Amino acid sequence: MEATAQEVDAAVRAADAARGALTDRTVRAAFLRTAADELKAAESTLVEVADAETALGPVRLAGELARTCYQLRAFADIVDEGEFLGVVVNHPDDTATPPIPDLRRYKVPLGVVAVYSASNFPFAFSVPGGDTASALAAGCPVVVKAHPDHPGLSELVAKVLRRAAARHDIPEGVVGLVHGFEAGIELIKHPLIAAAGFTGSIRGGRALFDAAAARPVPIPFHGELGSLNPVVVTEAAATERAEAIGAGLAGSMTLGVGQFCVKPGLVLVPAGAAGDGLVKSLTDAVSDTDAGVLLDHRMRDNFVAGVAERAALPDVESPVTPGPGGEHTVSAGFLTVPAARLTTEGEHDLLLEECFGPVTVVARYEDEAEVRGVLARLPGNLTATVQLSAEEAAGEGAGAALLAEVTPLAGRVLVNGWPTGVAVAAAQHHGGPYPATTSTSTSVGGSAVERWLRPVAYQGVPEALLPAELRDGNPLGLPRRFNGVLER
Repeated sequence: MEATAQEVDAAVRAADAARGALTDRTVRAAFLRTAADELKAAESTLVEVADAETALGPVRLAGELARTCYQLRAFADIVDEGEFLGVVVNHPDDTATPPIPDLRRYKVPLGVVAVYSASNFPFAFSVPGGDTASALAAGCPVVVKAHPDHPGLSELVAKVLRRAAARHDIPEGVVGLVHGFEAGIELIKHPLIAAAGFTGSIRGGRALFDAAAARPVPIPFHGELGSLNPVVVTEAAATERAEAIGAGLAGSMTLGVGQFCVKPGLVLVPAGAAGDGLVKSLTDAVSDTDAGVLLDHRMRDNFVAGVAERAALPDVESPVTPGPGGEHTVSAGFLTVPAARLTTEGEHDLLLEECFGPVTVVARYEDEAEVRGVLARLPGNLTATVQLSAEEAAGEGAGAALLAEVTPLAGRVLVNGWPTGVAVAAAQHHGGPYPATTSTSTSVGGSAVERWLRPVAYQGVPEALLPAELRDGNPLGLPRRFNGVLER
């Protein structure tokens, strides 16, 4: 199934030829809604194939497919509304310094987008996922590099999307699909690829990011690479609700067998009795968690080896030992370490790297200085969470200062919650400082569409030659800023 360079070229050229069919926003929105309807209609077959390839389970997969359909419909609504076009009109003003000519600006699609599928979300971050949905919403055809963990599902979903496209006279090439490692390299190098979206490992993402930058014409590369998702539990919070925090942490770090990109991988817990109570609660909850199947044996081997390497470090203990549960499964667990071991560079830096699977590291701190010391050494993350007492959450004590401390580390900051679960909503931001992502954009939520657009300003262009979106009478009824006034 590995695509040749010629097959990659054909897929990209077919996608490029389909660009004109996406020009009409009404057609784009209808296509996205039809795609959602067709995916839903094929649910039983798609979930069955997805489960056979990923072992994620029909309940989880049906929920993920529902999310994917919702996301497609949400982008259709965004396309209909038109605010994402960022229309701004300025009439001439000779009194300004310097004088303002007739200027009109909006955003246009970049071109064909390369999408690199994720392993852990075979629907929501794969062929029909957020990168594809947002690119199509922007008016950009896509060529998807399928993930090797679910090739059969990828083919089926691509057929569903192409069937939806055909119902609106959009060429099937609007959604291309290629398989294979070399195909992924050929794709990022193709001169007709205008941007790329990626979800995966730091190593793989960085290689593609560098390739995108090294092209004769560099292109935007929006990659989600890896995240530790730190959690800080204050002493007051641990004293107030140690049992609840421990149980909540267990549920979050084992959800989906620890294969979520926002799994909490490092938790700062106070030393002493309050922290001991939290660790006991975590121990009890994790001990009751069944072994689970990881997405493939490579990931399973990496998890087992990664946990063993971490557990062998000095002063690292394993209250519940994670590792192989059976021939195909792994058991959940967690490691503990004195936080002081993480405040300076050394062999314990391994504990500050993501370990994909059902494990987390609990760092026990003696004082706030150790918390600050650990936080200062963390790379960028998708999320950062603080667990506060009721009094701290009400603005008393160190809550505000701690929130300010973690905000530079992540794209989403949580208080008294858990990061697993990324809502598809207008206010969502799923991104963060490098290496969490390679750009400041989000891959979830309505503003994800902005990744695939570029602004163009028209100066002194006669009304008859302007795009309809920029004409004075606002014939399309778009939200816009007209001579400094926001109109809706």
